[in-house]
This record gives sequence, C-alpha cells and structure tokens, in this order.
Amino acid sequence: MTRSIWKIPFIDQYIYKKSVNNVLTYITIKSRNSTILKQFVGKKFKIYNGKKFTKTTISNDMIGHKFGEFSLSKKRHIYKQKKKTWDKKLILLFNV
Repeated sequence: MTRSIWKIPFIDQYIYKKSVNNVLTYITIKSRNSTILKQFVGKKFKIYNGKKFTKTTISNDMIGHKFGEFSLSKKRHIYKQKKKTWDKKLILLFNV
C-alpha cells in the first residue's frame, strides 16, 4: 500500500542535512525507510542492511523509492548439488 498523496514523503532529518553538506564522500545511513528525493541524485550513500554497509550511488531511476530497496538484508538461498556417488561405484566395478 502506498503512502497518501497529501502526506509528504518521509525523510530522516540526518540524511537531509548530510546530503546538503557532503559532495564527494559517502553518507552513512541506517534509516532504510527514508524516501529518495531529487536532491540525492549523484550522491553516494552507504546503506546499513543489519550486518554491513552497502555502497550505492543514486540515479534518476531511484527517485521515489526507499533506500532499503537497494540494500538487500537477506541472503539468497542457493541449493547445493548432490554428488553422484554411483559414478564412482561404476568405475570401480569396470576396473576390476
């Protein structure tokens, strides 16, 4: 569900103050629920995902989204492949 139009987009005051002053350095953020504004385009941010900070540079496509969308907090699950043990058994049988 989206935020109502009559409400202004949520932005943490710390982020707004830092973005006005900083030009080249990364701005560290722990507020993942803040909305990305037009003033942030071209700025560099380090977004906290609960374990580490991920570096991102804001582009025009990111305006209106939340910072947390660009810093994954959960690791993707990778299924392990099973080892084929019957291949080894066949080789042993034919070598004898």
